[in-house]
Amino acid sequence: MAVAPVELAAFLLFALLTAGSSLGVVLVRDVWHSALLLGVALVSVAVHYVMLRAEFLAAMQILVYVGGVLILITFAVMLVREQDKQLEVTG
Repeated sequence: MAVAPVELAAFLLFALLTAGSSLGVVLVRDVWHSALLLGVALVSVAVHYVMLRAEFLAAMQILVYVGGVLILITFAVMLVREQDKQLEVTG
């Protein structure tokens, strides 16, 4: 079964994007940037599901992880940052 060069190039591009953003989630010090990189990694995994013709899994990846978990992380980061700013002002 031969793979088209365009499909191979797309797979390699998204594989590098997934690996790079996943590595960035762990190595970046700023929590906000880490959350954004996590979103990029999760969306690129959904693209891999589409390439495998598993559209339902891709939709669930977007809805559950990107739509739910990442929004919760974003709210948590925003709430923690506000508390840190208030501590700096009063302390």
